Amino acid sequence: MLVPHDTVVVVADGRKMLFLRNEGDAEYPNLQVEKKVVDKHNPAHSEQATDLAGGAMGTRTAGGAWGGGNMEEVDFHQLEEDRFAAETAALLKKRALANEFESLIIIAPPRTLGELRKHYHKEVSDRLKAEIDKDLTGHTVPQIEEALARAD
Repeated sequence: MLVPHDTVVVVADGRKMLFLRNEGDAEYPNLQVEKKVVDKHNPAHSEQATDLAGGAMGTRTAGGAWGGGNMEEVDFHQLEEDRFAAETAALLKKRALANEFESLIIIAPPRTLGELRKHYHKEVSDRLKAEIDKDLTGHTVPQIEEALARAD
């Protein structure tokens, strides 16, 4: 994939976000870090969950009999990752409205990408040139450049 000069590349997952800008040209990108954010307030789910799943008392089964049903345990870790993705989308909106970029590429795992899409502002969508569904947050900048070069 060609990455035009001055394109912003956002590499994100539910806990980390990296804003990069291409200071090179389309054929030979030179991604420079503009901003790095790590959500340090999202411990593992096991550290956040304090109780077993609850039971619903006084519910009727499909046949009309009374019974207690299990309720799903809330995944606090996933809720926090979704919130972080929404904050990432809000930051993209703010930067798009301030005309801080003309062209945008987002690289994120499929679940994070789906959550980001829920929150895209029109100005972000209009500038979005590509989305790549990969988790590259733990990769170096040269590895991200290489992944972009291999992408369709």
